[in-house]
Amino acid sequence: MAGDTPRSSVSGFEVAPVYGPESSDGPDRTASVGAPGEFPYTRGIHPTMYRGRPWTMRQYAGFSSAAESNLRYRYLLEQGTTGLSVAFDLPTQMGYDSDAELAQGEVGKVGVPIDTVEDMKALFDGIPLGDVSTSMTINAPASLLLLMYELAADEQGVAPDRLRGTIQNDVLKEYIARGTYIFPPAPSLRLTADTFAYCAERLPSFNTISISGYHMAEAGATPVQEVAFTLADAVAYVEAAVARGLDVDTVAPRLSFFFVARTTLLEEVAKFRAARRVWAHLMRDRFGAQDPRSMMLRFHTQTAGVQLTAQQPEVNLVRVTVQALAATLGGTQSLHTNAYDEALALPTEHSARLALRTQQVLAHETDVTATVDPFAGSYAVEAMTDAIAEAVEAEIAHLDALGGAVRAIEDGYQKREIENTAYEHARRVDAGEQVVVGVNRYALDEEVRPQLQRVDEQVRDEQVARTAAVRAARDEAAVRDALAEVGATAAGSGNLLPPMREALRRRATLQEVCDVLRGEFGTHVAHETF
Repeated sequence: MAGDTPRSSVSGFEVAPVYGPESSDGPDRTASVGAPGEFPYTRGIHPTMYRGRPWTMRQYAGFSSAAESNLRYRYLLEQGTTGLSVAFDLPTQMGYDSDAELAQGEVGKVGVPIDTVEDMKALFDGIPLGDVSTSMTINAPASLLLLMYELAADEQGVAPDRLRGTIQNDVLKEYIARGTYIFPPAPSLRLTADTFAYCAERLPSFNTISISGYHMAEAGATPVQEVAFTLADAVAYVEAAVARGLDVDTVAPRLSFFFVARTTLLEEVAKFRAARRVWAHLMRDRFGAQDPRSMMLRFHTQTAGVQLTAQQPEVNLVRVTVQALAATLGGTQSLHTNAYDEALALPTEHSARLALRTQQVLAHETDVTATVDPFAGSYAVEAMTDAIAEAVEAEIAHLDALGGAVRAIEDGYQKREIENTAYEHARRVDAGEQVVVGVNRYALDEEVRPQLQRVDEQVRDEQVARTAAVRAARDEAAVRDALAEVGATAAGSGNLLPPMREALRRRATLQEVCDVLRGEFGTHVAHETF
């Protein structure tokens, strides 16, 4: 088209100025798209999707202390949140107690500190755990936080089989993009497989893993890399479970995924549709899954934190709305919308409410929920879906040739590829080739900052005192015996979760159990990619 500037997608595909019937793959289109709720689930995993029930509005929150976070959860539930999502502070994510030297300056800053079962009980005080669905963004020590949640529920009188929710438990992406790993890949995969087996027996309604592309995308991955690296990690988890002797149709229905939603609405809708299609074929063709639920890619979405700007933060309200629209048009099962001030600080009560209201407007004031997969048949979106699916399959085949996701992680492949794309994006923004409103175009000379959430610096002292009180009241001999059993099991091949549950029940701390595992497994040292 004369005078038209060529455009490319985030994944690097050329975006045509006009799409038409020639973009279709002809008679194969019906097979590759299918009907909603039918293989390969391109159009969604349920035949009615949001006509039956809107997505779960699961707002991510946690800061300061368990008591403060509990107040925020209660507030969000009162405002219409339909699922809880726990953010843990950095020491908890790394398996350290709040009184550890390495925890100084980080307690309660990016999430809630959880040192013992008593903290978990305080976090959900007055919230009936048998009636809510809880997601926990925790990875290396995920099994321990799940056990604390189970114990807190038990002390509420709630049976394990009534608990619903998800633990992220996706340590492979930590080696690729996020960095909150503790142990090397092999023992980390053992803990994951142990959690699969434990939950299949005791917590059958709990999703045992949320395999995350979100953090890779935040680090700079393209949509194709995000989906391909995530699904390759999922293959590694399924292989670990099968090697453990678990049946694929026992494990796979409890897997869930976690993706980002960017402002590039059409490509994001196509990405979600392509991810469902590729996963369905992987489970059926590679693993021989028979249960349709094993082939259904169920996913949570979070709007893109990396696209939020500290400059003119109110503009983030617009970005988040577009991103949330992409997620819902793409068929997400649950959604977190970021608050507009999160490029500056943790969200305030006001900004968190506005983020939730964004979802509620989409669910109740638009026609997004009126029909299933409204972009089906769109020449543009169908062509993008095909292109992304083909590129994802090619990348997974390349990872297979490298020896699989774990071997590629050990060689630094995924991390290196993401760093390259992140550099190229930063270069384009710096050069003005990629417009970021309020940053490299339409900037203001002076800006008024919104009121920000602040975490009291005394939080650590108070948390340390609470943990010390738990240690003082417990039976030390019983704790030592329980920790010794954890170590003996780690040195062998048994399932680690039962002895870890007993240690936590005896009020061993998070770090005490992790230190036993560090002694047996060692710690991971990052692979330098350049």
